[in-house]
Amino acid sequence: MSYEMIALFMFATMMVMLFTGQRVFGAIGFVAVIAALLLWGDRGGFDIAFASAIKLMNWYPLLTLPMFIFMGYVMSESRIADDLYKMFHVWMGPVRGGLAIGTIGLMVLVSAMNGLSVAGMAIGATIALPELLRRGYDKIMVTGVIQAGSSLGILVPPSVVLVLYAMIARQPVGQLWLAGIMPGLLMAALFILYIYVRCRMQPHLGPVLPPDERTMPLGEKLRLLRAGLLPLFIFAAMMVPFVNGWTSLVESSAIGAMTAFMAAVLKGRMTKTVFETSVRMTLGISCMFMWIILAALAFGAVFDGLGAVKAIESLFTEKLGLDPWVILILMQLSFIVMGTFLDDTAMLVIVAPLYVPLVGALGFDLIWYGVLYTITTQIAYMTPPFGYNLFLMRAMAPPEITLRDIYRSILPFVLVMMLALALVIIFPQIALWLPQLVYG
Repeated sequence: MSYEMIALFMFATMMVMLFTGQRVFGAIGFVAVIAALLLWGDRGGFDIAFASAIKLMNWYPLLTLPMFIFMGYVMSESRIADDLYKMFHVWMGPVRGGLAIGTIGLMVLVSAMNGLSVAGMAIGATIALPELLRRGYDKIMVTGVIQAGSSLGILVPPSVVLVLYAMIARQPVGQLWLAGIMPGLLMAALFILYIYVRCRMQPHLGPVLPPDERTMPLGEKLRLLRAGLLPLFIFAAMMVPFVNGWTSLVESSAIGAMTAFMAAVLKGRMTKTVFETSVRMTLGISCMFMWIILAALAFGAVFDGLGAVKAIESLFTEKLGLDPWVILILMQLSFIVMGTFLDDTAMLVIVAPLYVPLVGALGFDLIWYGVLYTITTQIAYMTPPFGYNLFLMRAMAPPEITLRDIYRSILPFVLVMMLALALVIIFPQIALWLPQLVYG
């Protein structure tokens, strides 16, 4: 059997295991280890898995993973996000669709606190959605707002997904985070523009708050503004020293985690329950990501040994004669298809061993491609019929919001995200300008 057929058989076996409901790291790691043992025997097979484990444990920036996850859970469990929403409630109430626009702002700040889209979805569905529905906002529109806003968590730093991409693609995490800032803000701005224009054209979708709900003394407004900007202070305390070169990435993540912890203590919200829940969730998610990265490294090592990447590159560029841009677009389309039944991490670890070396061989910037991957993953999250975010939303939404409503709600936001993706593809400097400015 040729090496190309072995690689194809490995990939097919892994997909079958995933379709049968096996855990992602179990399916990927099992196929990698069995293939390594069959191809290179006991010594070679065990060496590949052992080398991947050592590589993982030696990757110092991986320490940022539990730090950022802990920071996000401390801020969400201590309900600091409630202060954010109260701030947007008062300051954006006079604008048509103002609470929906404020919800996007809330999601951007939650993303800067956590780095996971699931956390944004949970906060949006539990805090923002009931308030929006109670004040007469259209249920279809606001359901789409929360899903779209929560997807920003994997693009706006400190994105955990970009940390994983950096590990697999061997790219600097700091540059990837900086590359995600401008596209993330661009996408949030497009969401806000769409909401504003839509509510101006159809005022019943996002009514203005009654004066008695938004009228309060200026001092009270300023107090809410100060409380709501606390997450921005935590983000600045973490990122400013890192961008200026005063601290390393790991040190900055520790500053962020400690600042969030101290903020919860000073506000009197760091209870025993909050601390235990934050630590337990941090441990669980960190271990999950560690197992997934380990399985991905082992799988990628086997693919490298088979020469599968070079074979695929030869197939696309020499045998089929495809243009590099056509190949890039086909890659993005494959992410959208896989996103109908896989989450972002699974997609990354399955195809990264193939796509990342191919992207580099085609002459594209791997930092830029990391942003493209992340945006495409966001789109795939919300693409019917089986987008990951659609079912998360259904699990968290009240009974009056049906699955049909959720499907209808997301279509305009998917189009907005495709526009943002097209802009980043056409103008790569949207993503690359800030890393080049900071790192020269």
